[in-house]
Amino acid sequence: MDGFTRLLWWLLSSSAGAPTRITLLQALREEPRNAQQLAVALALDYSTIRHHLRVLTSNHLVESTGAHYGQVYALSSLLDSRWADVEHILERKRNR
Repeated sequence: MDGFTRLLWWLLSSSAGAPTRITLLQALREEPRNAQQLAVALALDYSTIRHHLRVLTSNHLVESTGAHYGQVYALSSLLDSRWADVEHILERKRNR
């Protein structure tokens, strides 16, 4: 297991915020959005969304473009190319 896969396991399976991060990543895989759009679409608190976006961005899973308030977030090219790893983690979580 390489370092990126270990990071994915920790962020998407082992930590307390994993369910929220998975939901965010799945939403961003559908289409890039800003934090407000994600908060409305996922019925989550804006500050919660911002926190998890910071975690995902600092770990290079999500990238942003645009001005601060209107920043649009999307999956990083690295995560997009390794989406099969995310699917594997989700499948293993379902089978536990």
